[in-house]
Amino acid sequence: MSELRDAALAVRENAHAPYSGFKVGAALRGASGAVYRGCNVENVAYPEGTCAEAGAIAAMVAAGETSFTEAYVVAGSPEPVPPCGGCRQKLAEFGAGSAPVTLATTGGAEQATTVAALLPGAFDAGHMA
Repeated sequence: MSELRDAALAVRENAHAPYSGFKVGAALRGASGAVYRGCNVENVAYPEGTCAEAGAIAAMVAAGETSFTEAYVVAGSPEPVPPCGGCRQKLAEFGAGSAPVTLATTGGAEQATTVAALLPGAFDAGHMA
């Protein structure tokens, strides 16, 4: 887990958050074991930015992987911050319900959860039949 934590903390420093000042970093471990990183990228035309989790997923997919086995998300906040609703759905698209997700602060606080706990009753391909 420390590899994911270190990757998320490092990429968080690259976040482009000039409007909110709220930097977020995310790291995913792909099924291959490779680590993919993402940070939030704001845009003056809210809400056209990109979340850290979405950036990490995009990096994973660009590398040719389609699933992750664990995720780590870190923000500079007093308590661990959960992903937004859109990112919860994105995580459910590429991770099993049992995939561990650690939510953390730059101060070291951590909260363990899973993809399924973040998005109970997730919409999936089975609903489109």
